Amino acid sequence: MTHDHDLVLRPTAAQTEAALNPPPGRNGGDLVVETLAGLGATTVFGLPGQHALGVFDALRRSDLRYIGLRVENNAGFAADAYGRITGEAAPLFLSTGPGALTSLAALQEAAAASAPVLAICGQIPTAGLGGGRHGHLHELPDQAASFRGVVKCVHTVRTQSQIPSAIAAAWQSALTAPHGPVWVEIPQDVLLAETSLPVVTGGDAFPEELPPRPELTAVAADLLSRAERPAIIAGGGVVRADASGKLRQLAERLSAPVVTTPGGKGAFPWTHPLSLRSWLEDRHTTDFLEDADVLLVVGSGLGELSSNYHTFKPRGRMIQIEADLGKLESNHPALGIHADARLALQALLETIEKPREDVSAPVRVREVLDRVRERIDAQELTLEQDVLASIRSALPPRAPSFWDMTILAYWAWSAFDARHPNTMHSAQGAGGLGYAFPAALGAAVADPTQPVLAVSGDGGALYSIAELATARQHDLNVTWLIVDDGGYGILREYMTDAFGETTGTELTRPDFVALAESFGVPGVRTAPQSLERDLAEALAAPGPRVVVLPAVLRMFAPTHLGSD
Repeated sequence: MTHDHDLVLRPTAAQTEAALNPPPGRNGGDLVVETLAGLGATTVFGLPGQHALGVFDALRRSDLRYIGLRVENNAGFAADAYGRITGEAAPLFLSTGPGALTSLAALQEAAAASAPVLAICGQIPTAGLGGGRHGHLHELPDQAASFRGVVKCVHTVRTQSQIPSAIAAAWQSALTAPHGPVWVEIPQDVLLAETSLPVVTGGDAFPEELPPRPELTAVAADLLSRAERPAIIAGGGVVRADASGKLRQLAERLSAPVVTTPGGKGAFPWTHPLSLRSWLEDRHTTDFLEDADVLLVVGSGLGELSSNYHTFKPRGRMIQIEADLGKLESNHPALGIHADARLALQALLETIEKPREDVSAPVRVREVLDRVRERIDAQELTLEQDVLASIRSALPPRAPSFWDMTILAYWAWSAFDARHPNTMHSAQGAGGLGYAFPAALGAAVADPTQPVLAVSGDGGALYSIAELATARQHDLNVTWLIVDDGGYGILREYMTDAFGETTGTELTRPDFVALAESFGVPGVRTAPQSLERDLAEALAAPGPRVVVLPAVLRMFAPTHLGSD
């Protein structure tokens, strides 16, 4: 009798030959790149540095494509976007100390947004590990400690034989729901030393599945089947699990209105009769959701942006499906189901067989959307709505867009029709500046068949201006829209509202068109009336482009402060 755990994969003749007669001149870095290639990686991002030179030397002997950015944080953002677009773990090569620490903000965003990034970092020589003060360049007493609170797992490799297993374990962790960044650090001497180990020829590291517990599925199905006013909040977990089709099936079977969070944009069709769109920063929407007798939350922890700044208080029974155990019932009591969104939705579809007919549901959805529109229209925000509409018209339906922390992005979270899942991404997970442009570069590397749009304010743009050189060097099809309002626009509004005046929000900035052209990137200065045309032309042209829109945009009035 044969059991699965008795099966052993036998090496092929070619693998045996490679193992017995490895090519000369290999080092520990070769074990890194061979392991990545065996796991299926094709592209790596990063920056070289002294303690990581062994792995960069090995890149010359591999078929991996290297995309080098100018700042480690930007390299992390690019890897983040590559992971979001492809669903693969994106390798990120970093050096020690300052290089490693500069990537922290990007890894925090990847963690918050569940993007699979595999960071592989150099370390000081093995003899210097352990917390002593040996005076090595870039030395930290415990480098890994800086990352333990950010990434899913940390591996410190001390011998060459540990490299393949550590990278494979990290790869598997990055791709197991919830996806996220992982950290592997390898000392300089381990990377540089010649290796007698055979060529790494295998590397399957399949992510673990996270199915729902059947007894919880049964209770959830019973609650939803008997609900009179069910509703659904769909978060980023639906997008990451590629579960938008199953979400639509379940919503239609239950006649349940659906609202998507900023991270869940595109998870449900914008114009569907049951679509409440993404207006979670609106009391009309949150009042409607609070009135649901059964509220199904899929792939969201209902954090600050998804709960109208924690003013949302559901009165009915809540069911929460979430792959991140730490988010389960973290903000509201619920029937918590720790599971991948796709597997949980499939289980509900298999259990809830009888459709629930409710012809009033689309009517109630239209009434809510009408009230939202009336509230926004009363604020005289035509310019902002026209700018957003121009972007939507200019952007091809399946082209991805990446949005920085800027007023236009805050609008887009609520009012932009992503049209397709996994096409609209922003830094709303961790909320750091500088995300949009380097992330767009990573997306262009992931899928060169689609143009990519990045949207920044002038303040955020200056975080990543150096990556114009990267865009030009690799000739990436990214159009960068920079809304130039002379400062940190959203902070200007916050401070004016709170204190009556601003401090530190006004900025001296460059001529962005001239600056882009100095990098060899064509630029154009546009206006709201010509934005759609200029943006469409830039997106249709090959290679990078910059479009600058001088405009002061306003945010719509909040409702979480008690205003109507």
